[in-house]
Amino acid sequence: MAIIDPGPDLESHIRALASAVGPAHHRKIILTHGHSDHAGSASSLSVAIGAEVWGPAGVECVGHVLADGDVIITDEGNLITVSTPGHTSEHLSFYWEAQQALFAGDHLLGKGNTTWVADYPGCVSDYLNSIAQLRMLSLSVIYPAHGPPLENPTEVLNRFESHRLARIQQVEEALEQHPSIAAEELVAFVYGDALPNGMERAASQSLEALREHVQTLGKR
Repeated sequence: MAIIDPGPDLESHIRALASAVGPAHHRKIILTHGHSDHAGSASSLSVAIGAEVWGPAGVECVGHVLADGDVIITDEGNLITVSTPGHTSEHLSFYWEAQQALFAGDHLLGKGNTTWVADYPGCVSDYLNSIAQLRMLSLSVIYPAHGPPLENPTEVLNRFESHRLARIQQVEEALEQHPSIAAEELVAFVYGDALPNGMERAASQSLEALREHVQTLGKR
């Protein structure tokens, strides 16, 4: 049995997971990335159920490093590791071949048309390349870590890609008109009055990642 992204380090949550895998003879904990809402309980759960933590390189609690194409065997079919950087540099997704399903971590969310892509230089290019990689899979459903299943994978990939490309175009237009535009002015240019209160910092970080993407492409 494999537990994908066991979640935050909460005692009641760990007890529930330990109970759920009780009958299994072989147990693995698998991580898509290292954010605490996904990987926070991995170390504690590993001790509780005697399972090794599998996941991407660079995540502290991972004992068995996974790379693109690696296979995880379960009683319900194989999980194939798919490298999907963008949300984080180490992000992995897992393709459940028998069900043509993808466990997508935070690469895609169950609601909306965007996810957090501002973690590191080059993340926007990585994210778009990862979407292209997922298009090569035969998918019937996508299981994001947050929100309900996504049952029209092609539409979902198109939607998330289109949103990112539209934001890139907006940033390109802003930089063409104002090459040295300040961060807060870029937020106002792109979002206008549509930005919810409290989202200013996140929006600014996201747009700075897009600025880096546009400027890097312009230097090639």
